[in-house]
Amino acid sequence: MVECKNLADVRSHIDRLDRQIVPLLAERATYVAQAPNFKASKHQVVDRDRIEDVIGKVRHLAIEEGCEPELMENIYRAMIDAYIVFEAKIYREVHPES
Repeated sequence: MVECKNLADVRSHIDRLDRQIVPLLAERATYVAQAPNFKASKHQVVDRDRIEDVIGKVRHLAIEEGCEPELMENIYRAMIDAYIVFEAKIYREVHPES
């Protein structure tokens, strides 16, 4: 981590991180898009047990990184919700009869 001298520095570092984060989120989406191929029911798109497993892992990782676990949980819950909407759309395309 670099100590910023002004708001422009803060924004520059955030932009740099976004350039790294967006490709990772795009890659994650490619895997989410494959999940409907392995789900027999649209009800399987939302897997509460899996969501809570991911959240637990992320909270643990946040603590290891010295970050607030509540912050990471909130970010991941919002992200997971967005991916669920995306996966549901793909599911309807893969299983139009459902």
